[in-house]
Amino acid sequence: MLNQKSHISKVQTVSERATSGYIHSVETCGTVDGPGIRFVIFTTGCPLRCLYCCNPDCRYLENGKKVSVDELMVEIQKYTSYMKASGGGVTISGGEPLYQPEFIREIFRRCKELGIHTALDTSGFCDLEVALPVLEFVDLVLLDIKSFDPAIYTKITSVSLEPTLILAKYLSKINKPVWIRFVLVPGLSDDSENIEGLANFVTTLKNLEKLEVLPFHKMGEYKWQELGYEYQLKDTPTPTAEELKKTLDIFRMKGIRAV
Repeated sequence: MLNQKSHISKVQTVSERATSGYIHSVETCGTVDGPGIRFVIFTTGCPLRCLYCCNPDCRYLENGKKVSVDELMVEIQKYTSYMKASGGGVTISGGEPLYQPEFIREIFRRCKELGIHTALDTSGFCDLEVALPVLEFVDLVLLDIKSFDPAIYTKITSVSLEPTLILAKYLSKINKPVWIRFVLVPGLSDDSENIEGLANFVTTLKNLEKLEVLPFHKMGEYKWQELGYEYQLKDTPTPTAEELKKTLDIFRMKGIRAV
């Protein structure tokens, strides 16, 4: 597995990693990455190479802008009243947030000091010990499980599924609230056995609040073209309403709250 710290140390010193990091952008009134109105931070740096990635411009730390935790907290506090009134908070997404664990942990720690709800949107691809200090200050984990079949998962992401399942089991063990996210890609992740396998796994988790089935789309394709990357799913259609219903039904028949 990629060692995040050894890579990041080439860009930042140890002391800098907890006080500053690299972000792509922020969304001040997000409504889909956790409950309520949310301040969403999109970090850069990611070890995955997902075939349908909407943000391929977030692959490398250097793709982002270096900012301090202090700068971000000033911006976050401007929206505190909206977040708290709506039951929202701060979500950190990416890229892969756990690629910059010290930076992410410090943002969340500062948020918790202010009584702000925190959510981590992650693929779970990291050593568990990297995630543990961050999870201490996380209220909700949005965990992307892109496939339950290991071969399909690796085809989609270029990395192993195992670390994600290890994190999912740990979150269940400590009863940390989690939303599972599954992207339905026709001809890739839509095999019924794959979906049933994920459903069976999810039923073993004691901390699941809901499972989101996200239909594949190609809104990020233009970024691939601009960056000179080959977009392998250009001929892949979006799922039909019938395909979405069939997938939701598989999860719901297992007693899973799927939306």
